Amino acid sequence: MVASLLLKGRYHTRKEIHMISSGDTAWMLVATALVMLMTPGLALFYGGLVRSKNVLGTMMQSFICLGIVSIVWVLYGYSLAFGGDVGGFIGNFQWLGLRGVGLEPGPYSDKIPHLLFCAFQLMFAIITPALITGAFAERMKFSAFVLFVILWSTLVYLPVCHWVWGGGWLGKLGALDFAGGTVIHLNSGMAALMAAFVIGKRKGYHTQPYYPHNITMTVLGASLLWFGWFGFNAGSALASNGTATLAFFTTQVASGTAALAWVIMEKIIRGKPTTLGAASGAVAGLVAITPAAGFVGSTAAILIGLFAGIFCYLGILLKERLGYDDSLDVVAVHGIGGLWGALATGIFASIGGTGLIMGNSHQLTVQLIGAVTAMAYSAALTTIILLALKYTVGLRVTEEEEIQGLDLSLHGETGYSIR
Repeated sequence: MVASLLLKGRYHTRKEIHMISSGDTAWMLVATALVMLMTPGLALFYGGLVRSKNVLGTMMQSFICLGIVSIVWVLYGYSLAFGGDVGGFIGNFQWLGLRGVGLEPGPYSDKIPHLLFCAFQLMFAIITPALITGAFAERMKFSAFVLFVILWSTLVYLPVCHWVWGGGWLGKLGALDFAGGTVIHLNSGMAALMAAFVIGKRKGYHTQPYYPHNITMTVLGASLLWFGWFGFNAGSALASNGTATLAFFTTQVASGTAALAWVIMEKIIRGKPTTLGAASGAVAGLVAITPAAGFVGSTAAILIGLFAGIFCYLGILLKERLGYDDSLDVVAVHGIGGLWGALATGIFASIGGTGLIMGNSHQLTVQLIGAVTAMAYSAALTTIILLALKYTVGLRVTEEEEIQGLDLSLHGETGYSIR
């Protein structure tokens, strides 16, 4: 069926077939699959950090985003993010229902099918709201969560994505965000902060200990995230080329450096380096290098990773002082890491763009404008969405459900059984 349609020119002409690069297409198919793997990896990472009675409920929140956001993306999400610009703020409805998004080259790459670019960007849209779930782990109603993902993806993610990557005002201003420091991590980190405040603390917070129930699972999740991140960053070159190679290498260097920096900070401040600290530091480095991956060299990647490990670890200590309950430290890792990465891009960019160290102080100003605007927008809209849900369907489970655990109270199952 597909072959006959191709021969009839339904999807593209012979000239368009010739334009598509089989090598680039193969690489982007792999990169897309790698980014998809990051969401189950995130589920494992978060799942190991909560108490055993909430492991499935926590993993479910990440996993179900694969379904919810995919439907939103097909119906209108891709069009609003990457369709024709409307006032610099949002896309139009030219690709509503993915009409016109087929196997021909698209406007964002003439070497891969338009549908493949759409699929790659879908994986980014999926993991972004999943990142936020760590802030309200162990206490949010599943029905409210489903509505939150739909509303937040529509009202927050799609506009910010368009601003930077879809032809919106930040991209036109010259903001650099290679693979999502502002669009994904800073955006979700600020949303996580607002969620922690609006939803409130877990029952017994600061009066009883909350220990991760399975750090082995968390390390496995971090490893899958690290592995998938090569598709996340190197895939953002949209081709199998030198830029992808650069992004691949800087991703590894920054992440490894941040893991080391984090455990050194632990040793200095608390006396012992931890496995959880190494995993958290690696993720912090991945977050920080994301906006800069294709714009900086190896030495800059070391510096970005070094300070990511330091800043994000200090962010966790700051949370303890301020007293808000960001259950799994989304703000410290993704919010602070994303902010540092966005600004570091404006400082260290030297390839495909120049930053402060190359004499272009204007780039740092643009990065700061983009970061502050995205933070303010995400904070405001996230708060509105959460308050609307709180006073309609309700956000939190009951006290009895929270004590019992979300696995049994919301899903009727348990992660572990002893026979």
